Amino acid sequence: QVQLVESGGGLVQAGDSLRLSCEDSRRTFRWYTIAWFRQAPGKEREFVAAISWTGDITYYADAVKGRFTISRDNAKNTVYLQMSSLTPDDTAVYYCAADMPPPRRGYSDSRSYDYWGQGTQVTVSS
Repeated sequence: QVQLVESGGGLVQAGDSLRLSCEDSRRTFRWYTIAWFRQAPGKEREFVAAISWTGDITYYADAVKGRFTISRDNAKNTVYLQMSSLTPDDTAVYYCAADMPPPRRGYSDSRSYDYWGQGTQVTVSS
């Protein structure tokens, strides 16, 4: 099992950058596929990005492709989501999720992930 803790959220202006972190103190974290999802007020949770346990496979939602980068440092048991060129549409609570590979329903399906963090708020002002 893993216990995910997200950090790095905050209030920024449009065009700014922000880096989110998802970490767990257990060494088993490095074996898990990790994904980021987000949920804006009144909207369903949506996929943002995912990374394989090896770190060599990444997936992105079309809405963030070219602006967001997911990466991992298994020595630090941490996955990062580097976000740039933020817009107000990126405002949401961001969650990281984990599960043992391979993802049962694909990387972008939230049902593939059994473990979730508590979320971190990202607010982008115009």
